[in-house]
Amino acid sequence: MISQFVIYFKWVNIMKYLILTDIHGSSHFLNLALEKVNDFDKLILLGDILYHGPRNDLPKGYNPKEVIQILNSYKDKITAIRGNCDANVDLMVLDFKISQNSIIDYNGKKIFLTHGDIYDKNNIYKEEKNDFMIYGHHHKNEINIVNDLCCINLGSLSIPKDNHHSYAVLENGKYISFDLFSDEIL
Repeated sequence: MISQFVIYFKWVNIMKYLILTDIHGSSHFLNLALEKVNDFDKLILLGDILYHGPRNDLPKGYNPKEVIQILNSYKDKITAIRGNCDANVDLMVLDFKISQNSIIDYNGKKIFLTHGDIYDKNNIYKEEKNDFMIYGHHHKNEINIVNDLCCINLGSLSIPKDNHHSYAVLENGKYISFDLFSDEIL
């Protein structure tokens, strides 16, 4: 279910984060997202960066080598999470660290970043208390509140299952996910 939803955090962080998930090797969709949001402090990648996976069709503009080149140029700005389609060989060609999961502090609030294949709204990471969880994997943009935890599925940049090629921006205390083509707030 897609509904217009903007999350207003009760605090302000002056840094601007661009959040992408499930690029699946598409330089076409990656370039479009980077054109939309070309001024950001951090780029968060939530997995499935280069490979399209055996169950997915090739996305438009499938060009993993170009995706490597583009992302490596942002290596100092990237926080990356490993997805289920990310292989060991991907780690050898990308010039930035890829973690299984990560927790970022956003002005005292903890945001758990994961791909979504292990942890999602149905399987919450419980080893540490987090305020928000952002993930992808399911290719559907949705927000759920589970046991006081805001669970945000960003969807997919290149192979959406909800017809919204999506990306998100976290800035000035607001998390907003957008449709890449219509600029609609999801």
